Amino acid sequence: MSFFIGIDVGGTTSTVAIGNDKREIIRITDQFSTRANEGPSATIEDIATNIEAELAKLGTSVKEVASVVIATPGPATLDGVLGPSPNLRHPEWVNCGIRQRLQDRLSTSQSPTPVAYLGDGQAAALGEYVVRSKRLAWPDAPRLDPNDPQPNQLDSLFFLAVGTGLGGGEVRDGKVVRGRKGRAGHAGHVFLPYDAFRYEHDRKLMVGRADSAAESAISLTALTHQLGYRLSLPQWQDHPLNDQDGTIKDKARKLRELAADGDELAMELFDDQAAALGIVLLTVNYIGDLDLLVIGGGVCDLSPDLRKRYLQIAEESYEKHALHGFENSGGFAFSQCGDQASVIGALAEAYQVVSS
Repeated sequence: MSFFIGIDVGGTTSTVAIGNDKREIIRITDQFSTRANEGPSATIEDIATNIEAELAKLGTSVKEVASVVIATPGPATLDGVLGPSPNLRHPEWVNCGIRQRLQDRLSTSQSPTPVAYLGDGQAAALGEYVVRSKRLAWPDAPRLDPNDPQPNQLDSLFFLAVGTGLGGGEVRDGKVVRGRKGRAGHAGHVFLPYDAFRYEHDRKLMVGRADSAAESAISLTALTHQLGYRLSLPQWQDHPLNDQDGTIKDKARKLRELAADGDELAMELFDDQAAALGIVLLTVNYIGDLDLLVIGGGVCDLSPDLRKRYLQIAEESYEKHALHGFENSGGFAFSQCGDQASVIGALAEAYQVVSS
């Protein structure tokens, strides 16, 4: 039996998925530390060690692996040579050929192990697609929302992952869109109109080399930037977060819990984020005219009532700004795969690498 492996690398943790030759997901590991702050050598060793350990539990080894795909934060080339990334901060990550280095680590002269590369936003889009369309069998897949497009109606989607930053990726005609140099899907860097920001301060968060970008409004980094300013305003001077210890980022991480309890400031921040997200998804759909627009990342962990509110505000913002004829978005949905979308997408690409 042959095995296939997908890897999702984050700035702090990574995950490995293993599939068999029947296109069945047989194992998704818990997140494990990858010591990214120590540089790529530490990360590659941790990934390889975890792959070897998981295969040993299945009574097999890397010799039986047909292909591996590794997904990381971008930007990167098609061949997995990484550019500067805020999520991979050690200087040795810049210009690191992570695909080649992992392939070298997993291979022997007698048993080469082919490794390919995919951006993490692209991988998340593909993972969402293959689970929703049932191109991969996943026994642990969460139940599909009956209001979402059914598997036989889904040919295309765009995925936006709201996390520390704002990643994205597209699937069209069943295949992930990579672009001429592997850079497709970076919707977090499209520009927003000024009225997408409540305060002048909010839009001045520099993302890459520009402010007023989508990621300047829709990310944990954006929430942190906005929260610090809000807590300095007279109307929020008595907010309980002002009396708590910790950094502004620590306090921003508490906003989901506060919003679930009806905290006005937390709800205002998530409402603003959802409205900005609706504009980004409209921009994406102007270009793509897609079957489904998927929202992933940390906002999937909002309470059920807040998820409903978030989705409604995003849809209302989309429709408010839409050109006549574009009001029907095709459908908004929260991710079915959650945090596992990218690693499942990397695994799905591993099957594609062999068949292409």
